[in-house]
Amino acid sequence: MPRKVLVGKVVSNKMDKTVVVAVENRFPHRKYEKQMVETRKFKAHDPENKCQMGDVVRIEECPPVSKDKKWQVIEITGHSISNAASEVSSQ
Repeated sequence: MPRKVLVGKVVSNKMDKTVVVAVENRFPHRKYEKQMVETRKFKAHDPENKCQMGDVVRIEECPPVSKDKKWQVIEITGHSISNAASEVSSQ
């Protein structure tokens, strides 16, 4: 069975080698057809501590790393504005 892959935004990176990723799911309400937004948070393994708050990342299901960590970061698809500005100024 293929592993699930989700895209979300990093909302916390305060733990060592762990980030909290918020994933939004948009769907229409069954009766009123209004667009609803459901946000779920996942703890993901980030072994190199590369992710910063605000980054957009892809996470993939993996065997449990700890009690709550069952996802791992596979790539950073977008940087937050503050991170991009600091990278440009350092070059």
